[in-house]
Amino acid sequence: MADILASLRSSMASHSPPLDALVVPSEDYHQSEYVSARDKRRQFVSGFTGSAGLALITKNEARLWTDGRYFLQAMQQLSDQWRLMRIGEDPTVDAWISDNLQREAAIGIDPWCVSVDTAQRWERAFAKKEQKLVQTSTNLVDEVWKNRPPAEINPVVDHPLEFSGRSVTEKLKDLRVKLANEKAHGIIIAALDEVAWLYNIRGGDVSYSPVVHAFAIVTLNSAFLYVDKKKVSSKVSSSLQENGIEVLDYGAVSSDVAKLASNQLDQATGVISSQNGVCENDTCDNYLIWVDPASCCYALFSKLDANRVLLQQSPLALAKALKNPVELEGLKNAHIRDGAAVVQFLVWLDKQMQESYGASGYFLEGEVVSKRRPETTKLTEVTVSDKLEGFRASKEHFRGLSFPTISSVGSNAAIIHYSPQAETCSELDPNSIYLFDSGGQYLDGTTDITRTVHFGKPTAHEKACYTSVLKGHIALGNARFPNGTNGYALDILARLPLWRYGLDYRHGTGHGIGSYLNVHEGPHQISFRPHARNVPLQVSMTVTDEPGYYEDGSFGIRLENVLVIKEADTEYNFGDKGYLSFDHITWAPYQIKLIDLSLLTPEEIQWLDTYHSKCREILAPYMDKNEMEWLKKATETIFCLRRPPASEPLVLQ
Repeated sequence: MADILASLRSSMASHSPPLDALVVPSEDYHQSEYVSARDKRRQFVSGFTGSAGLALITKNEARLWTDGRYFLQAMQQLSDQWRLMRIGEDPTVDAWISDNLQREAAIGIDPWCVSVDTAQRWERAFAKKEQKLVQTSTNLVDEVWKNRPPAEINPVVDHPLEFSGRSVTEKLKDLRVKLANEKAHGIIIAALDEVAWLYNIRGGDVSYSPVVHAFAIVTLNSAFLYVDKKKVSSKVSSSLQENGIEVLDYGAVSSDVAKLASNQLDQATGVISSQNGVCENDTCDNYLIWVDPASCCYALFSKLDANRVLLQQSPLALAKALKNPVELEGLKNAHIRDGAAVVQFLVWLDKQMQESYGASGYFLEGEVVSKRRPETTKLTEVTVSDKLEGFRASKEHFRGLSFPTISSVGSNAAIIHYSPQAETCSELDPNSIYLFDSGGQYLDGTTDITRTVHFGKPTAHEKACYTSVLKGHIALGNARFPNGTNGYALDILARLPLWRYGLDYRHGTGHGIGSYLNVHEGPHQISFRPHARNVPLQVSMTVTDEPGYYEDGSFGIRLENVLVIKEADTEYNFGDKGYLSFDHITWAPYQIKLIDLSLLTPEEIQWLDTYHSKCREILAPYMDKNEMEWLKKATETIFCLRRPPASEPLVLQ
């Protein structure tokens, strides 16, 4: 890392103008959360492997900003040349630069890797001391990155109507109506999942996300896809052309944005779509260019006349989040198969922990019986994660994982987005909590589920914490709320049982899920962060319900299901607003052994029994005899179990 920093500082000094600081963000040219190997520039310079973060390199300092999911991980991975800056606790990067760098300092960025709203926010902050945001003509990290991974050529594939539920023609028509309503004659689409969703294509350019490295431009008359043409077969090309989409080289987007700015793009290509149903000639009074400030890079925005730009969230973000009936049915089916894989994994793991480690198992709380385990039966966070992937891979329509599996034992589970590596991961421990957060990509849907289990004897403190997380999970999932409610308003429901004892967690509570797309999908979310106020929750959206609790150096707990928002059948309808509620579509049991039943209300126990009953019924077709017996025991009605006296005190250490 020292050599990398030295090389970068040398490049900064020789740059014209010389740079006083260089910002290295996590994002690629499309502001993606997950990026390809060759775009992991921030990881390369810092050694920090989390999915979110920003590096700042000055002449004599190196600092990394990241959020609460990654505080522990960053502390472990950063060398002593780096200082961790905790988002939400320390000054923001623009505030720190403004306060700590000299007047008229030059701060370098690659404008392709920084969004419009980020760049503009920084420019406003830097203006106080006449500091300058300098757009470098090349990426300085790429210049010093020896053996940078090459670009991969992965094929673009059609996503058929049987899974997408809506044709490209319908989607383009709806988009053009929105353009006309906003007096826009075109839109630049940079977000990879929006390009894939709009054109009903998928790809393999980013691990865990079936997207294509591509831009799109749509006008009232034309549609364009900017992609490496080597990825596009003649069959896919013909399909795109049939929908009025011209395929152009990836690099052509820069010059075409300039043409779009001068109203020359349609004339230059000669492609006129008669399918738009909005504007058949040039008499429409549409002059704006729609740009999403969160996903469009500053490099493309800089080619436009700012006075003719509509800076507004992409209309595709909400359209994609509102799942159509085919997508909803696919998501439900994918989660059933995925739940079956999770149960089969738990059955296997329960047996292995008992046979190889002398654990009392999933159901009993006895002490561990010491066993001499052969090295061949050693279970690690990585080997059991691979086994879970194998169960998923056996299911119909499986195409891969939806994110790197968080497979974490004991203190590692306190690292919220822990990513085990084969060389350094921990061995499973029957005396410690095991948390696994995982998901799959299926042609009919994307999944994300978290369960926390213990194969030995959990402490009273661990049980109390698990139960508090479960109570918040149940409370949010059972919420009823009026139309217009956003995720910021609901976030507190999942935290209240923890707050009662002075506990909390540093991450949001819920995010949208794609339909064979990104596992994290907006524009809505359930979170304490202010931007969760921006979009109300609406019927047919998906959202996760995933509260947690993490005790540094000891254990972590998280429970996660995917929910679908539906209309609620309420007795009254105050204000004629209409009310909404959630349906769970994730199916896997909660470990009864980890629950302090005395802390649950009768209503919570009833909900748990009902949910477990549905698990048995829904997953039964996928279970063999042994697996079904295990599942029946795991979902046994709680009212049949002996409950501890309600007077027993809560134990929290």
